[in-house]
Amino acid sequence: MTSDTTLDAAADEAMAIRALYHQLERTHEGQEWSTKDDMLGLVNDVGTLSRLVMAAGGQWLPEGDIALQTKDKLAESLWWILVLARRLDIDIDAAFADKMQRIDAGLRDSIARTH
Repeated sequence: MTSDTTLDAAADEAMAIRALYHQLERTHEGQEWSTKDDMLGLVNDVGTLSRLVMAAGGQWLPEGDIALQTKDKLAESLWWILVLARRLDIDIDAAFADKMQRIDAGLRDSIARTH
């Protein structure tokens, strides 16, 4: 990744917010959510995001500002991913950079084979 990558800084911020949620969970549920619970939170939000993408294409008509809701749900889904990466001890900056490099190389190879 380039030097202007902020995923690691964003993950720091995500974990600070997650710590606040953990306080509420201990108060209201008697314990903090597990990593599995966090994954369920992400899946729920991705489901909602899916419906909002459908709405943007005119296939579903939710209440309110679709663009604002989509922006918020994308950001919240990214938040969950950053939290999960930290909780699973994954360096998200390195993982993302590695994945993008491998995709880039694979696509370039595919393109070269088609010419």
